[in-house]
Amino acid sequence: MTDNAAQGGALPDSVSRHWLDRFAPDWLKPYGRLARWDRPIGWWLLLWPCWWSSALASIADGRAFPPIWQLILFFIGAVAMRGAGCTYNDLVDQDIDAKVARTRARPIPSGAVSLKRALLFLFLQCLVGLLVLIQFNAFTIGLGFASLVFVAVYPFMKRVTNWPQVVLGISFSWGALVGWAAIFGSLSWAPVLLYAAAISWTVAYDTIYAHQDKEDDALIGIGSTAQFFGASTRPALVGFFGLAMALLLGAVMLAGGGYFAYLGLLGVAAHFAWQVATLDTEVADNCLLRFRSNRDAGAIIFAGFCLDALFKAIFG
Repeated sequence: MTDNAAQGGALPDSVSRHWLDRFAPDWLKPYGRLARWDRPIGWWLLLWPCWWSSALASIADGRAFPPIWQLILFFIGAVAMRGAGCTYNDLVDQDIDAKVARTRARPIPSGAVSLKRALLFLFLQCLVGLLVLIQFNAFTIGLGFASLVFVAVYPFMKRVTNWPQVVLGISFSWGALVGWAAIFGSLSWAPVLLYAAAISWTVAYDTIYAHQDKEDDALIGIGSTAQFFGASTRPALVGFFGLAMALLLGAVMLAGGGYFAYLGLLGVAAHFAWQVATLDTEVADNCLLRFRSNRDAGAIIFAGFCLDALFKAIFG
């Protein structure tokens, strides 16, 4: 183990020159890395389904824009709960992480954060998430608590199946239901289709991500869709991205979306096609770049929904 790892140094796939490394006090850095503050892609991917859902609900409700206060709450909640999820995963996976080249420098296996302090940090992040959740209506609060079942079981899935990405999608995409519920206080088929689309999207992008660890995963006996699909990853991604597009199309139709919403879907379809066409599953940096690019894919969908809501509110 290197001195850098033992001190909680930057991880191989963290963002270079991130504020955590440049400005945070030394005592905070290991906790920031435990929560993945230096890898914001995770909370972006957790946040987008929330914001999509809020924007889609705004189209259906005739609003010019999603409620700003709700968008801010979703942002705070996404950062807090993504950090809590990573902390929980690292507590569960500490023995596995110590055996994988890309993860052995993480704060818990490297010894930078003790188990006791990691548990306390987990509690504090969950408390922030709870304070965010209770700002919403009762239906949304209950819906938020229901997601914890899938969050709790996710770290164990790779030990028993090659499809842990599906469980990740079920938990990570929950915001596709919550955003709609926060506005309407109920659910309908539009957010359900949006949720299913987000699950399929998650399986696709996390399959790309998992190709970075496939050799180590195979050696220590844990599963992933990257191992399951292997050389057939490209057609599998076409299937999952294609399914996501079909479900997004259905959600927009049911919500009464118009030109700009469909234009956003056309743009993200082109983005998905680029990911598949240029992916090289044998090059870790190539996989990481395409995985991270899904932040932009989420932004394209959100922008299309917001523009559509604004256009519909102004022109009817």
